[in-house]
Amino acid sequence: MKFMAGCTCSAILGGLFVLWMTDPAPQTAAVAQDPFQTAQVSPRPSAQAPRRGPEIPVRGPADPGAGGRRTGAVDQFFEDDERLTEDEAVNVGVYEQTNRSVVNIITKSTRLNAMWLLELEEEGTGSGTVLDRRGHILTNYHVIEEARQIAVTLYDGTTWEATAIGADPVNDLAVLRIDAPEEKLFPVRMGESSGLRVGQKVYAIGNPFGLERTMTTGIISSLNRSLKIRGDRTVRQIIQIDAAVNPGNSGGPLLDSHGRLIGINTAIASRTGQSSGVGFAIPVNLAARVVPQLIRHGRPIRPEIGIQRVYETEKGLLIARLTPDGPAARAGLRGPEIVRRRRGVFILEQIDRSAADLIVAVDGEKVRTADDFLRDIESRKAGERVRLTIIREDRELQVDVVLGSGESPPVPSSKEKTL
Repeated sequence: MKFMAGCTCSAILGGLFVLWMTDPAPQTAAVAQDPFQTAQVSPRPSAQAPRRGPEIPVRGPADPGAGGRRTGAVDQFFEDDERLTEDEAVNVGVYEQTNRSVVNIITKSTRLNAMWLLELEEEGTGSGTVLDRRGHILTNYHVIEEARQIAVTLYDGTTWEATAIGADPVNDLAVLRIDAPEEKLFPVRMGESSGLRVGQKVYAIGNPFGLERTMTTGIISSLNRSLKIRGDRTVRQIIQIDAAVNPGNSGGPLLDSHGRLIGINTAIASRTGQSSGVGFAIPVNLAARVVPQLIRHGRPIRPEIGIQRVYETEKGLLIARLTPDGPAARAGLRGPEIVRRRRGVFILEQIDRSAADLIVAVDGEKVRTADDFLRDIESRKAGERVRLTIIREDRELQVDVVLGSGESPPVPSSKEKTL
């Protein structure tokens, strides 16, 4: 009997213990009923390490004490918010970091109506990028070309009158300046374009159709494209992208996954004028070379060699015209000779191209096209010495030319190329 009583008591006590263990605590149930609130207050414990977003520098809201400077670290939101994939975190991070560096440009110009002989006012829009806290804005030249008034709208909606302080029509670049307070200006981080690769992810931010600070994503589709920007002037090393670029995006930044400026969106290939998945951007390395000259001098200061025109041949570049008393002429280079013959009362002139020098190399590097030659010269500085290898009367000669300082070169044309 004692044994049976002991078993019965043990069974009763065991059942009570099981019921006590399986009864959930009220506060635990309340937390589970509101998982969104729980996630916002504190992360749920997990056996796995918390998923962290990619460590890219993002810029949070402006801190009055820090002047709105970049934090230089990943925002805690991206580390803890499990609603974002790593790819989405990069997208959001790039936008948060750079969107305040993008401005909306509004221009007003006048156009003459040929039929009614009336001046009509036209309004245009484009995009730009804040370069520094002194108010310098980088954009395309065609955005502000022939503009009578230029206004720049910042991220906070404030609009400032802008002045064009420098322009490079050949490379479709221009620099504006606004007198906005430093705390309103968020300069973009400068990248570099020489190490870009096809397939690399890119971001375009601009104002398509007036929709301010719109971001699109894509990849680099190709590199080193040639693009005729003005007339027959060809710009090399253009970046081709498939990110959506539409009217109003011109002059806006092309960014890499770290939010660094790698290009300036400038054109699209389209029959309708809208995005077709083929866009083009000027590489930032070209802009980095030209912009300081635009700020300092208002125009690009390019090295001048004093050769105005050349003929492209299979062997090299045949000089078609020299600048009188220019660097090449002073170095002894020869162009075509003009032969005059009298025919009765008439004097006929004939150009003898066989007397012109044939340029085959620059500093030992073979040159085939006028664009190659011009790009080589433009990469140098005024006062620099270059050695040209030429063919003269079937003899190979070396001629040293000290580069001068000149303005933008003329626009090349067809087979006869202008330098």
